[in-house]
Amino acid sequence: METRKLGQQGLEVSALGLGCMGMSDFYGSRDETESVATINRALDLGVTFLDTADMYGVGANEELVGRVVRERREWIVVATKFGNVRGSDGSFKGINGRPDYVRSACDASLKRTGLDVIDLYYQHRVDPDVPIEETVGAMADLVRAGKVKYLGLSEAAPATIRRAHAVHPITALQTEYSLWSRDVEDQILPTVRELGIGFVPYSPLGRGFLTGQFKTPDDLDAGDTRHNHPRFQGAAFQKNLDLVAAIGTMAADKGCTPAQLALAWVLRQGEDIVPIPGTKRRKYLEDNLGAPRRGAK
Repeated sequence: METRKLGQQGLEVSALGLGCMGMSDFYGSRDETESVATINRALDLGVTFLDTADMYGVGANEELVGRVVRERREWIVVATKFGNVRGSDGSFKGINGRPDYVRSACDASLKRTGLDVIDLYYQHRVDPDVPIEETVGAMADLVRAGKVKYLGLSEAAPATIRRAHAVHPITALQTEYSLWSRDVEDQILPTVRELGIGFVPYSPLGRGFLTGQFKTPDDLDAGDTRHNHPRFQGAAFQKNLDLVAAIGTMAADKGCTPAQLALAWVLRQGEDIVPIPGTKRRKYLEDNLGAPRRGAK
């Protein structure tokens, strides 16, 4: 698979990563055996970039990724995140960017994954009550201590990105970007490109909607949090079906699937972009991985 560079500090990863969140949380039923098989299949097919976070499954996703990665560690880049705090029952406790929490969260992630170092460590959400300089300063201490290699932010505003980058080089910013979520084009992408920061789009398939697999809200499992997203509700759902139908028509004309078309579009927006489509099933993974070839055309 094609590789791409994120940032200017030396991080190089596969052009498509794998988002692992849905394997442990938020998107309905889970099958750990299939999830492990999906991660291994991704690695077999050249994916080197795995994305997790301490909040996914309240740590369970980090444990899952760690079990697979430890057997094939040498060339795999593991990204995880801190800052969204959840209770043991899954309840959301708020955002924490205090330096002492940064340090303890990193140690906990290292323990759950069983890794000696985290390749890319993101602040999952910016804490409005803690100056970004303090949070990133603590993250920089983790780099100096050898616990983390590269630093990232997620869902940060342009001014915050600049302030963070002045404390320690930021390698990647992770924010939603897809054919139907293009807000980052106004200010975020110009900012990270000016600063030499790589961009990692999450939900590049619109949380699965752009694949065309959903025809009614009932196609989602009862416990799927996408039921709470406005785009998956009521009249908006039907309107979005019309948009997805147009994508399907274009994909058919090009001899590819809607997912491949949507991912190829994101890939074509710049060599500094590495999408991380999430899936918990091998059949969807293999479909997604046809996108880099489409993106080159």
